[in-house]
Amino acid sequence: MALTPEPGAASNLPAIVTERRDLVEPIVVPNTLWQSSNPVAYNGGQDSEITHLREFEASGAGRRDDARWAGPLEVIPTKADIVLDLIRANSLWPLLSGLACCAIEMMSAATSKNDMDRWGMFPFRASPRQADVLIVAGTCTTKMAGPLVRLWEQMPEPKWCVAMGDCTCSGGRYKRSYSTIQGIDRIMPVDVYVPGCPPRPEGLIYGMMKLQQLIKDRRGHWPDRAIGPTVPEDL
Repeated sequence: MALTPEPGAASNLPAIVTERRDLVEPIVVPNTLWQSSNPVAYNGGQDSEITHLREFEASGAGRRDDARWAGPLEVIPTKADIVLDLIRANSLWPLLSGLACCAIEMMSAATSKNDMDRWGMFPFRASPRQADVLIVAGTCTTKMAGPLVRLWEQMPEPKWCVAMGDCTCSGGRYKRSYSTIQGIDRIMPVDVYVPGCPPRPEGLIYGMMKLQQLIKDRRGHWPDRAIGPTVPEDL
């Protein structure tokens, strides 16, 4: 039975909005890391310390194969990278780097039900020194951006990055949050995007298959990939 307030009595029921609400112009988030407008709060007003990947790319120091077998194979009178990339595509070693709720689906992709090992994606590594694929699963905050870039720098070349989940790809439901990176491609290069909130384990496996195809298509040309952020500066 519906309750009707007595005449003159204050009502706690929410008011019904009947006026028309037109669409407003969307907010465009600039391609910059968040900085507090208050110089006192959050230690704001200072320059970011995690933009050095773009400078590192401009220096040309990152165009070197750090794989332990690359040196001896350079004496082979052929394009050894073409053969090596075929091996790398079928022997991907992801780094265990879950940041938020998408990490549950990432771990589920390695369980016996989904078994991503069947397609040449080996179990997750706990050390960046032993991994060549960085799967970033979950929301990347401004405080976590520095450690994430440090993990990326510690991985040997050639390496690849997979952005898993809407928050990782573009900020997701935290798009306009003061403490969230609006997509990790603003701080580091991304090769494959797996959208979803969260994406299913099958979606991650499909994204890893796309990465294998990308490695095969780029075989012999991995030094041409980006080292720093891949988002245009004018966005």
